[in-house]
Amino acid sequence: MVSTAPEPLQANRPSENRVVFHNLTWQSYQQILTALPQNRAARLTYDRGTLEITLPSEEHEFSGRLIELFIRILVVELGMKLKTMGSTTLDWQDLDRGAEPDNAYYIQNQPQVAGRKVDLTEDPPPDLVLEVDITHTDIDKNRLYAVMGVPEFWRFNGRVWRIFQLEADGYREVDHSPTFPWVEKVDLYRFLEQAQQDEVEAEIAFRSWVKEKLDR
Repeated sequence: MVSTAPEPLQANRPSENRVVFHNLTWQSYQQILTALPQNRAARLTYDRGTLEITLPSEEHEFSGRLIELFIRILVVELGMKLKTMGSTTLDWQDLDRGAEPDNAYYIQNQPQVAGRKVDLTEDPPPDLVLEVDITHTDIDKNRLYAVMGVPEFWRFNGRVWRIFQLEADGYREVDHSPTFPWVEKVDLYRFLEQAQQDEVEAEIAFRSWVKEKLDR
C-alpha cells in the first residue's frame, strides 16, 4: 500500500502553468532555450519534437526545495559525496531529448565530475533526478530519463513520492531508494508536513532523527 503525504494546507492548490509546443525540431528547441534568460523560473522539457515549458507554482517550489534539503541532509549525515546540478539543462542531441529537472545530483559518480563542468557527451548522467509534477505533464518523463540513462528517478505530485530504479528495459518502481535504502516514504512525508509549519524546526528535527538512526 502506497503511503501518502498529509493533506495540503490549502483546499485549492495552485497548479503549475504549462505551455506545450509540438513538431519542433531540435534546432528550434535550442533557439528557444538560448533566447530565454538564464535566471528564468520557467523550466523546459523536450522530447522528440514536443516542448513543454513549465512555470512552477508555490507548492511546486516548496516541494522541490524541501526535498532537495531532505537529500542533502541524508548525504551529509551518511558521509557521501555530492555534486548538485539543480535545474541545469541536460541535453542529449543524439537522443533528441533535453530536460531541466527540478533537481539532479551526482552522488555515486561525484568523483568523476568533481571540480569541473559536466560534459554529457563524455560524462555519465546524474545518479539521481527529481521531478515535481503537481499537475499533468504531456511528457513521458519515465521514458525520457530512462533513455537518458539516469539510474534513479524520483517523482512527487504533492502527495505521493514514487521511486524508480533503472533496469535493462526501463524503470521499475521500488519501495525504497537505492541510494538511501533504509529511508521510508513516511519519513519524507513527515518532514514536509513539519516544514509547512516551520522549515528550520523541521530541518533540525530531521537531521537529529537521521543521526539517531545511524548511531543505533
